[in-house]
Amino acid sequence: MGPGQGHPAPRRRRRQPGLPAGEHVGRSARAAPGGRPRRGPQGVAGQAGTPPLHGTGVVVTARTVDLDGPVHYLDLGGPADAPAAVYVHGLGGSHLNWSRLAPLLTTHVRGYALDLAGFGLTSGGDRRTTVQANAALLRRFLAEVVREPAVLLGNSMGGMVSILAAADDPGAVRGLVLVDPTLPKAAGVKLDPVVRRQFAVQAVPGVGEWALRRRLATVPARTRISYVLGLCFSDPARIDPDLVDAGVALEERRAGQPRRAEAYLEATRSILRGLGRPTAYWAKMAGLPMPVLLVHGVHDRLVPIGNARAAAQRFPTWQYAELDAGHTPHMETPDEVAALVIPWLAMSLLGAEPGAQSQISTPALEGDSHA
Repeated sequence: MGPGQGHPAPRRRRRQPGLPAGEHVGRSARAAPGGRPRRGPQGVAGQAGTPPLHGTGVVVTARTVDLDGPVHYLDLGGPADAPAAVYVHGLGGSHLNWSRLAPLLTTHVRGYALDLAGFGLTSGGDRRTTVQANAALLRRFLAEVVREPAVLLGNSMGGMVSILAAADDPGAVRGLVLVDPTLPKAAGVKLDPVVRRQFAVQAVPGVGEWALRRRLATVPARTRISYVLGLCFSDPARIDPDLVDAGVALEERRAGQPRRAEAYLEATRSILRGLGRPTAYWAKMAGLPMPVLLVHGVHDRLVPIGNARAAAQRFPTWQYAELDAGHTPHMETPDEVAALVIPWLAMSLLGAEPGAQSQISTPALEGDSHA
């Protein structure tokens, strides 16, 4: 969701450090497990020396790569023989959105968290910021930075971007983890009135630009971030104040980016157009040949749980699980998400014994009027 007004999130005990938001210029090696330096991706700038991920010795490196303009991402490290994984944030999000989940997976994957065009530290500039354009950007990122088939973990808009990228280049994607992805509206599902009203304003050319520019100019960053997190979390007590602080610092760095409102709204309107043609979007999903894990928060206000249940029934080969969370379970209940992702990785990609499937929670769908 876009920036908005609201009350600051309550403070609570710190859970674990977030990922660094800073970007560093210069080339260096990064430490691989076992302490030996390992070269980062070619053609990028970065610097090891940012703090290691919580509980690991793996160094996090902030980098930029030129993909028709600078693209910011975090190289999260991981075991040399682990599958590559790319974290893809949602609308209005950034690499920071994965700061609670990524540390829990760092011994299982080699991770990258990129900022899509128009978000985080990747300025939209003159680039298109539609979901289709960012899917193309993601495909280039896979080809030129990751340089091997990867698992995509996408939330909200990032789920839609990941689906489009995987559908257009299935050979580049080993598997999909969709966390509350953007999905077509299921029959009988009612949209949250606050969410419906905000998207209705943003959909109108001119009106959306005026409203969003006004919010960016008049509403403090901390208030905007707290409002969005409150909309995305089902339990405000789970909002880590460190995450709010990191978001405020990132907003300060983004203050000079050109066309911020235009980039956000171009992405928003492309999502709405895609949802307005559900048959084509469903067809993209139906053609996915790789394993898919769909995880959804029961209390999601932006993408109602009925939409996810409909997708789970439509695609019975997908693994499906529901969590006691809102729109961003990877931020609100990261331990629970990791407990689903890790055995799914073992089963789907590494050929673990079928008994591991008992760790995947797939609720019964009978009697659900929304599915």
